[in-house]
Amino acid sequence: MEPVSIGARLASSVVVPLVKKLFVADGPGAGLVDRPVRISSLVSFRGEKRTLSDAELRKIAEELVERAAQSTGVSERLPGFERRAVVNAVTHSLSSMGHIDMDDVQAVQLGYLELSRSLRSGNQAATLGLSSDAVLLHARVVDTACLHILHFFTTRSTFIPRTLLEQSRKIEELSSKIDMLIRRTPSPADGGFEERYARHISSKHGKLTIFGLDLSESSRAWPLDAAYLSLEAMGTTVGEIPLVLPAEQVLAGRDRVLLRGVAGSGKTTLVQWLAVSAARDDLDERLLYLHGLVPFVLPMRSLTRAGARLPTPDEFLSAVGCPIAHAQPTGWYDRVLTAGRGLMLVDGIDEMPEGEREEARSWLRDLIGAYPKNHWLVTSRPSAVREHWLADEKFTELDLAPMSRDDVAAFIRRWHKAAGSADAYGKELLYAVRAKQELARLATNPLMCALICALHRDRRGYLPDGRKELYDAALSMLLSRRDRERGIYQTGDMRIGETHQVQLIQKLAYWLIRNGRSEMDARDVLDLLSQALTAMPRVAEQGTAQQIYRYLLVRSGLLLEPIEGTMQFIHRTFQDYLGARAAVESLDFDFLGGNAHLDQWEDVIRMAVAHARPAERTRLLTGLIERGDTSKDTRHRLHLLAAACLDDATELDPAVRTEVQRRAERLIPPRSTTRARALADVGPVVLELLQGPEDLTADEAYFTVLTAVRLGTDAAIPVLTRFRSVNDLRVRAELALAWSRFDTERYAEEVIAHLHEDDLYFVVSSVRELKALRRFGGRSLLRITSPLSIDEIRNCCVADRVTGLCVAADLRCSWEWLGTFPHLTELTLEIPLPDIDVSSLRHVRSLHTLRLPTAASVVGAELLSPTLEIVRAG
Repeated sequence: MEPVSIGARLASSVVVPLVKKLFVADGPGAGLVDRPVRISSLVSFRGEKRTLSDAELRKIAEELVERAAQSTGVSERLPGFERRAVVNAVTHSLSSMGHIDMDDVQAVQLGYLELSRSLRSGNQAATLGLSSDAVLLHARVVDTACLHILHFFTTRSTFIPRTLLEQSRKIEELSSKIDMLIRRTPSPADGGFEERYARHISSKHGKLTIFGLDLSESSRAWPLDAAYLSLEAMGTTVGEIPLVLPAEQVLAGRDRVLLRGVAGSGKTTLVQWLAVSAARDDLDERLLYLHGLVPFVLPMRSLTRAGARLPTPDEFLSAVGCPIAHAQPTGWYDRVLTAGRGLMLVDGIDEMPEGEREEARSWLRDLIGAYPKNHWLVTSRPSAVREHWLADEKFTELDLAPMSRDDVAAFIRRWHKAAGSADAYGKELLYAVRAKQELARLATNPLMCALICALHRDRRGYLPDGRKELYDAALSMLLSRRDRERGIYQTGDMRIGETHQVQLIQKLAYWLIRNGRSEMDARDVLDLLSQALTAMPRVAEQGTAQQIYRYLLVRSGLLLEPIEGTMQFIHRTFQDYLGARAAVESLDFDFLGGNAHLDQWEDVIRMAVAHARPAERTRLLTGLIERGDTSKDTRHRLHLLAAACLDDATELDPAVRTEVQRRAERLIPPRSTTRARALADVGPVVLELLQGPEDLTADEAYFTVLTAVRLGTDAAIPVLTRFRSVNDLRVRAELALAWSRFDTERYAEEVIAHLHEDDLYFVVSSVRELKALRRFGGRSLLRITSPLSIDEIRNCCVADRVTGLCVAADLRCSWEWLGTFPHLTELTLEIPLPDIDVSSLRHVRSLHTLRLPTAASVVGAELLSPTLEIVRAG
């Protein structure tokens, strides 16, 4: 039974002292008992050693019942006579231990639930005629008492822990879990508000706006349950071995995480998913670590709106426009955060001006110092905060991985299913993404995938080439074609052409960029539109600035009001794209170059290069490399940014291109994760510059491979092929881990087949990969990362070769099938579940070592061979 279902909510600090009174105290000098002892001889309320009277026994029962009734809120619903009846029933159940024919070892082996049923079964008449609340209260109080009784038995005996090791450990773990969940349970005074707040979180964050997907005339909202796609987060272990885990598991076993991800990679969607999951009662097993936590969604762009100071905890709800902020009980936030129940979701550090981020870090540091026991997730674009930015606060740093081929396929299928065009266009687009390298290179995050899906359907299967062309086509679809083709316009309606809409909206985008903001006060919007309309008489004659603003909000599909009186773009990418266009049209090249060292301007600069004419590109890029040449502090950033711009420069003076590439070469090979990430952002052009493995150190070889892998295009395979014979385990592990990002067959032939096998677990995420390994004669060490079927694993593995298996996916199975592998000696289970049943491993006779996650509870280990070494790790 999960501790969530134990309704008595009695903490150890309450129960343990009462339970100890039920048993005879050991005399001075008494040691631990090394043999089974009958329970009837241990109790303190009968026999020659009796020290507890009947009245005192009833008083213990009375205190247990009253505490449980208060903590669960049934005290107000139960009339006095029923509470007294429950006290009588609990007293009788506890007194039954004086007559039970069982010793302490048998009781522990039986388990606390069966012991509770046994004690209650002798007095069922005591609860006849009582309400269901009263009957349940009786059962839960005795359940909880029995759990602590068994825990008491394990602490006074050396025989029980030695012979019933796993039961003893599970009893202790369950007791600790209950205490943890009780700490996360709101007080009765706060419970009503927290229920209202949970409903608000589910309503506000329970839907996504998916680009190009219109489920109705007025909404592009997609239910989060249908829209959420589980992506992966990447990092490294202490030994710098690659670490990959589901993104929604980043806070499982970790209290503080800094998660980086590029624009559109799904950072905010993950924040929404975690918030809504924490607000629910029906948590998936993998998300049980969120049970009882209270989500605080803190988007930095909203918190710093109009230059506002960062809020104190009592202002969290009002700062994000929560409509029930005024109803929070006095001191509620302090009780939540002091108890460690806060799920602090700080989204978008990169959306603050760079000069204000130190203030944000101090704000975080102060909050963590005041409330250290909570869960913290901070998100940012990669370049916005340096490596180890929050290391002093003990944050783990992870990156959202680009979408794998399977992720992209899953997203495309879901998008077209929701759009009702799965057969018409979904299959065709799936084929196109697999066949066209340029298209596959663009489809690396949810935003770009949604763009591609929408445009493919809108244009009847035709897709433009390149990133700029995709954005241009998307804007055209949003600003004019959609309304026209759906017949929204009627005679007399305000009608603003696409060109004029772009002119107005890009002025808003450029204002936001110049002022380092992501949100704009509606009064500033109206002022800016009023100024612009003086030069646009045909638009101005259609209405006031207020009317035109409402038109753009409703019809453009690019703008929204997160709260009344505030405007923002549906995604930062569109803001940067249109702002860059405005900058180029204003000939603000010196202004662009002067801000190029600021990470908030990186995408703006790249898109400005895409918008610019050839001579203007030359001016921009020459300015970047010259400024980098004279700046010691920002040289690397500016030269890498110039190199990244080459991918968007469709026409450029060859001499300028050569100068940019020459400076990028000086930054190669990469010598850190940060540099590898930055080089990957440059795009496929960097592949031509990557050296090695000859003359590279082990670290340089690893970071070079990391750079090529992050590009995620099959054009990287020739580079990775050069490193397939490197013996460094980090390099081999990264190459093995990257398989799912590339064409299965080609990568298998050119890379996987040539990797040295020593100590290397080959990562398998599909049946195709398993079959490829079988063609190569199989492998000794395998790591399963996707929920494959048991038959697929058995049939595709070379059974005689397998000596080590790591299972990092929930296969929803028992484990006797592993007996198929006669030489399997080491098994690692990294299943993201709170409980793992290993009892069926008793049939796997070859097993020598079993590795299990530290955080999971393990069932059935007592049935395994005593010679099997069980190791807790991670």
